Amino acid sequence: MKLNTPRWWYSRDRRHAPVARMLLKPASWIWAGVTARRIARATPVDPGAPVISIGNLTVGGSGKTPIAREVLRLLHAQGIKAAALSRGYGGALEGPIQVDLAVHTAADVGDEPLMLAADAPAWIARDRTAGAKAAVAAGAEALVLDDAHQNPALKKTLSLIVVDGETRGDEWPFGDGSVFPSGPMREPLKAGLARADAVVILLPADLAEADPELVETFGNLPVFIARLEPAAAPPSGPQVGFAGIAKPWKVERSLIAAGCDLKEFVPFPDHAALSERDFALLTDRAALFEAGLVTTEKDWVRLPPEWRQRIVAWPVTAQFTDEAAFQTFLTRNLSLSRP
Repeated sequence: MKLNTPRWWYSRDRRHAPVARMLLKPASWIWAGVTARRIARATPVDPGAPVISIGNLTVGGSGKTPIAREVLRLLHAQGIKAAALSRGYGGALEGPIQVDLAVHTAADVGDEPLMLAADAPAWIARDRTAGAKAAVAAGAEALVLDDAHQNPALKKTLSLIVVDGETRGDEWPFGDGSVFPSGPMREPLKAGLARADAVVILLPADLAEADPELVETFGNLPVFIARLEPAAAPPSGPQVGFAGIAKPWKVERSLIAAGCDLKEFVPFPDHAALSERDFALLTDRAALFEAGLVTTEKDWVRLPPEWRQRIVAWPVTAQFTDEAAFQTFLTRNLSLSRP
C-alpha cells in the first residue's frame, strides 16, 4: 500500500514529528550507506553518446520530468537527435523497449515515460546500460536520463540536479537534511552535489524569484532558474482537483494561483493507480459541488480510457528564465552544437 508523502519532511523545523524523525533515523543511516557504496563501487559504462542526467536529491516532487522534456526540446531545436531513457517506474515491462503511445499504457511503461514520449523518442529499461545501448543503436545522438542521479550505471556527460524552489512559509526542498525515511533526501546534500555539474531551481508560476538562501546552498555550481508555467488555463467553472504525485499540495496551490475555481482537492500517493472506490469518491465530491474533475497530465495518463473522457488534464511546462544561457551551457558541455 502506497502512502502519501509526509508534509513534515519538507520542514526544516525538527519540532515537527520529532518522534517519527528519531525512530526512523537508523533506517536513514542504512539507506545512505547502501546508496554511497553502490555509487562508489560502480564502473560507469560509456554508451557511445553523450548522457545528460536529470536527477534530484530527494525522493520526489522536484519537477524532473518537466525539465527533462524541456532539455529534450532544446536539444531537438539544435538539430540533435536526443532520446529519453527512463527506468519505467510503475510499469510492468522491463525493456529495453521504445515507448509507443499507440500501444503502451502507464501500466506497461510508467506514467513519466508516456509524457516524455509525447515530445521525443523515449525508452524504458530496468537495465540502464542495455537501454542506453538500444537507444543509441536506434539512432540517438544524445540521451536524457530521467531520474538517474543515484544510478551509477552510465557514464554521465552532464549531471543536472533539479530542486523545488518553493520556500514560502515553512517549506524547504531538503527539509532538515535527513535521508529517507527520516526525511526526503536520497543521500546527504553534500554527497549529491559533489557529483553535480549544475543545479536547476524550478519555481512555481506565482513565485517571483528564487530564495537567495537557497541559491547560496549550491556554492560555486552553476544555477539556472526555470519556472513551471501552465500550458493552458485551468478548466472553467467549479472544479474538484486531485493528484497522485510526491507533493500533491503543489498542484492544489498552482491551480488556485492560475485562477481555478477549486472547490476541493483530493491528494493521492505518488504514482497511485486509482481504484473504483477512489473514482466513486471523486465522482461524489464533484456531484456535491456541481463541479468538473481536473488533474495533472501525469495523473491523467494513468487513468483508464473511460475516465479520461470525464476528467480534464491540466498540463504545465518548464521554461528557463534565461533560455539562451542554459542552451549555451548545455551544448558547450556536450560538444554537440550544430552549424
